[in-house]
Amino acid sequence: MKQKENILIIGAGLCGSLLALRLGQRGYQVKLVEKRPDLRKVEQDAGRSINLAFSDRGMKGIKMVGLEEEVKKLCLPMLGRMIHDALGNTFMSPYSGRNEEFINSISRPGLNIILLDGAEKLSNVTLIFNQGCKSVDLENTTARFKNYATGEDTTHSADIIFGTDGAGSTLRNSMYTNKKFLFNYSIDWLTHGYKELTIPATKDGGFRTVNNALHIWPRGEDMLIALPNLDGSFTVTLFLPFKNSDFCFENLNSPEKVSEYFTKEFPEVAALMPNLIEEFFENPTGNLGTVKCSPWSTYGKTLLLGDAAHAIVPFYGQGMNASFEDVVVLDTYIEKYEGDWKIIFSEYQKERKKDTDAIADLAIDNFHEMKEHTSNPLFQEKRKLEISFEENFPKQYSSKYSMVTFNEDIPYSEAMKRGRAQDKVILNLLDDGNLTDTMTLEEKLTLVLQETKGMLQDDDVVKNL
Repeated sequence: MKQKENILIIGAGLCGSLLALRLGQRGYQVKLVEKRPDLRKVEQDAGRSINLAFSDRGMKGIKMVGLEEEVKKLCLPMLGRMIHDALGNTFMSPYSGRNEEFINSISRPGLNIILLDGAEKLSNVTLIFNQGCKSVDLENTTARFKNYATGEDTTHSADIIFGTDGAGSTLRNSMYTNKKFLFNYSIDWLTHGYKELTIPATKDGGFRTVNNALHIWPRGEDMLIALPNLDGSFTVTLFLPFKNSDFCFENLNSPEKVSEYFTKEFPEVAALMPNLIEEFFENPTGNLGTVKCSPWSTYGKTLLLGDAAHAIVPFYGQGMNASFEDVVVLDTYIEKYEGDWKIIFSEYQKERKKDTDAIADLAIDNFHEMKEHTSNPLFQEKRKLEISFEENFPKQYSSKYSMVTFNEDIPYSEAMKRGRAQDKVILNLLDDGNLTDTMTLEEKLTLVLQETKGMLQDDDVVKNL
C-alpha cells in the first residue's frame, strides 16, 4: 500500500479543524498549525463572535466525522426571525413551513473545541499553537512561521499544504504575490461595520426575551440582531455605517451619543443591556467584506478552503456552513481520485467556485433584505404565502431561504437561480394584485410555479444567445 502524504494545514479555526480531523481519519499524517493560543486553555477575546447560525450544510460535515450527537448538545434551535419594528411591534417570521426545518445558534469556541479534541485523539494528527504563518514556498511546499512564544522563525514542510487561515490568508497572499500565476483576487468592503454587545442572562440564568428566534431590529440603514446562548445570554450585533450618516461609528464617540442613539432606535433592547456603554467602547468595531479569488490551488500541491478562498458577509448565516461544505465536497474528490492531488484540486474548484460565488452574492442580498425589507408589508405578505406553500405543499415548494439553508443537496448556485426567480415572481404577482383572495392556495402555487418556470426558461434563452 502506498504511503499517504504528509499534510500541513495552516489555520485551526472551524474549517481547518474539521479538515484536519477528516484527513486524519483517512490516515494522512497531518500537522495543524494555528497562530493563536490553544482556545481550550485561554479566555475568548471580547467582541469576537461567540455564536453562529448552524444549519444543514454544516451538519453534513459534522456527520461525516461522526460528531453529530456531541455537536447537537451545543445547539439552541431558532425557528424563525423575530422582527422588532420601529413602533415596538414584534412578529415571528418562521424560517420554513416545515416543522423539521430550523437553524441553530451554536457556540463558535464550543464547536471548535469539539473538533480540536476529535483531531487530537488521532495519533497521526499533530496540533501546534502560537505559530503564525509568514510566507509559503508554493513550489517546494514549505511554510515559514514565527513562534510567538520564543520569537524564533521555524519552517514546516509537507507534501500538500492547505490554507484555512481565514480572510487574511497568508497562503492566499503568497499565491497573489507569486509572479508565475495569473492569480485573481478581490475584496469588496461594505460601508457598514459591526460591533458585538451582550444581553446578559437573568440572575437565575434565564433568558430576558424569547430564546427560540433570531431577533432583528431593522431600521433601514442600520440594524441590530441577537442570537441566544446556552447560558441564557444573547450575543447582540450592531450593523452600522462607518460614516456619512446621522448615526454612525464615526460620530457615536461619547457615552451620551451612544445612549441617545439606542434610546431613539432600540429602546427596548437598551433596557436589557446594563453594560451597553462599557461594551460599546471596549469591544472592537469590525469590518465586513467579500473575498473572491482564483485559482485556489497552485502546482497541485496547495489549496485554499473556507474564508481563505471565499470570505462572505454574515447575513445568510452560511459562512461556517459553506466552509464545512467545502470539506465535504473535497472529501468526495479525495475518495474518487485519492493520490492524484492535482486532479482532486482541479475538480474540486470546478464544482465549488460557482457555488461559493453564489452564496457570497446571496449574503449581500440578505444584508439589504434584513435591514430594509423584513418590516415591509409586501415582503411580509410574500413570506406568509411561502410559509403556507411549504406547510401545505412541502414537496412542491421551497423558498429561496429553505433551498439555501435546509436543502444541502441543492448547490448554492442552483438555489440562487431558482430562489431569485421565485422571489421576483411572487412579489410581482402580489404587487399587481394577481394573487386574489378568491383563489385557493393550490391555485396560487400553480400560478407561481408556472411563472417561475417561464422566467427561468427565458433566462436560459438569454444566456444561450
